[in-house]
Amino acid sequence: MAPTPRDRSTQDFAPDVNSSREAPPAPPQSAAPPAPPQSAAPTPAPKPSSAPKPGLDRSGSKQVGKASFYADKFAGRKMADGTRMNPRNDNAASKTLPLGTTARVTNLDTGRSAVVTIQDRGPFVKGRIVDLSPATAREIGLSREDGLAQVEVTPLSIPEPDETKPARTTTR
Repeated sequence: MAPTPRDRSTQDFAPDVNSSREAPPAPPQSAAPPAPPQSAAPTPAPKPSSAPKPGLDRSGSKQVGKASFYADKFAGRKMADGTRMNPRNDNAASKTLPLGTTARVTNLDTGRSAVVTIQDRGPFVKGRIVDLSPATAREIGLSREDGLAQVEVTPLSIPEPDETKPARTTTR
């Protein structure tokens, strides 16, 4: 009896366990991997920024710039000084003033001011010099609708650096 076409296809692909043939040899390995294709011009290495990063400002100089305020989602989160952000307190964030600095923030449009303590780092948006707690923002006349205000930040007291403690570093 001749096998049906279905049987033949099964026979063609079924392994032959009785065969004594060896597996074909592996292709030869080259000593070096192939070179990547050459591009017309090499990619230049990124250049370091020519502007130095600002350090901590212990000069006591006034700063003028834009203020923003913390979003509600930051309430209860740890700030750079290790305390939790309380939207009803006088906390603020600065990139340049040392943590623990007490400063007067004056809204240049309204003339209203408030005293804050720098407890966090930021704001990380170009052109802004301070982030305020929502309570402080309200106190100086900065509303949610406005979002930003032109302010003057005047340091009142700047803590001395503690020589016995290593500089605090953070990782993200």
